[in-house]
This record gives sequence, C-alpha cells and structure tokens, in this order.
Amino acid sequence: AETEAVAGLAALSAATGARLHVLHLSAAAALDDVLAARDAGVALTAETCPHYLTFTAEEVPDGATVYKCAPPIRGEDNRERLWQGLTAGLFTAVVTDHSPSAPELRAVESGDFGQAWGGIASVQLGLAAVWTQARRRGHGLADVARWMCTGPADLVGLAHKGRISPGVDADLVVIDPEGSFVVDPARLAHRHPLTPYAGRPLDGVVRATYLRGRRADGDRPPHGRLLSR
Repeated sequence: AETEAVAGLAALSAATGARLHVLHLSAAAALDDVLAARDAGVALTAETCPHYLTFTAEEVPDGATVYKCAPPIRGEDNRERLWQGLTAGLFTAVVTDHSPSAPELRAVESGDFGQAWGGIASVQLGLAAVWTQARRRGHGLADVARWMCTGPADLVGLAHKGRISPGVDADLVVIDPEGSFVVDPARLAHRHPLTPYAGRPLDGVVRATYLRGRRADGDRPPHGRLLSR
C-alpha cells in the first residue's frame, strides 16, 4: 500500500506540477518510484526515520507493542535497501518522527497491536541510533550531519540552520563518536519512557548541546524561539 501510494502521488505531482514530500518512507520498494519521479523532473523529496534504519520485523518480539509505528517496521532485507537508497541520495532527510504516548495507550499488557497507539519516541536517541548503523556501513559523521541537519533545514527553507558556516546559527552537538551506552528507559527525558531501544547498545555519546551558541542541555532553562517561513 505504501509503494502504491508513493507511485500515485508521484503521478499526481507530475500532472499538476505540485511539490511532493513523502513522509516517513519505510517500504524500500517505493524507492524505485522516487528515483523514476526524480529522473522525470518531478519535484519530489522523501525522508525516512531512525527506527526504519535500525529495527527489523524479524527481531520484534510477539506482543511487543512498543515497536508499533506507522508505516510499520519491515524486514531485514528492506532495511538494507533503505540504507542503499540513503547512500544513493534518494532520501533528502532522516527525521526522528518523535511520537511518544502514555503506557495505557500502548496496550503493553495485552500485547494487542490492533489496539495499541503507534509511534516511537526518537528525538533523544535518533542521532545515536543512526550513527550506530551508519558507521557499520562505512559512513562518517559528515554523512549523518547531512542527513539529519542540513537536509531537513534545506527542505523547509531554513538557510540559517543545519550547517557550520559563518552567519549560521551555532546549533551544535558535541558527540563522542567512539563512546557507547546501553539505552536505559529510566534515564530518558521523555514523560513516558517507553522505547523499543530499551537495553540496546548504541554508539555516539552526546556530551553537550548548544542552541545558537548557548548550552541547552541539563537543567538549563529553555531559550528556543518560534521559527516561521
């Protein structure tokens, strides 16, 4: 269904000239349509998420509703094809799609995927999750920064974000790329720290975060501002 939707929307975009952005693409088969549309001059961009680049359907335990998301996590071969598409430049961005929910909405006790709320809280773990998988495939931090910083900023027209350059906001993450940690839900900052990453070892330890040159982690008060086009 996801592949058919991408093909149909690409055809609609070609017919109307409208710009098309494909959210949270998880079905690697749809990348053929992304490539064909771009080759045909269609204004089409696509993104995927850390959980689609990390998890595989084969490793999801029975009744583990914390893995439920939309579109769903797919098989190992599909994950590797997503990485091939990312390497080939078919994705404009990798975005967290941070989607937390309360335990009572996740049907954790019953394990009923049909009743469970879908979504994975990824904003705190997205960088490490992508870096862990990326380095295993020969990618560097510059690649991750392009996928997760420059690509999203360019997609939404924020020229003063997403890169290290004179005149650009000093939004920076200090990361130890060789450091590693095991995900402990109790140490997550989410209100409801349910996560399929629980107990999973990840590479890349964030040491500090800066927003426009000011420290923005720990107990420091927030100092963000609304961004408009």
